[in-house]
Amino acid sequence: MFEDAAEPRAFSGRALIEATHEDLEIYGVAELEERIAALQAEIERTKTQLAKKKAGRDAANALFGRLD
Repeated sequence: MFEDAAEPRAFSGRALIEATHEDLEIYGVAELEERIAALQAEIERTKTQLAKKKAGRDAANALFGRLD
């Protein structure tokens, strides 16, 4: 059975907005280093998902012709 197409979402969700506007003054050095590590891990996770999406799009383009 086919799934319904995903609803388009805005680029930045609530968590991203909160994270990018959070006051960093309250954190110590170790906490800031942990934050950087967590953000870098999230960047890698996002890049992996992006690569999967691009591969799927490229496969569809190869099969059906250019879709975008």
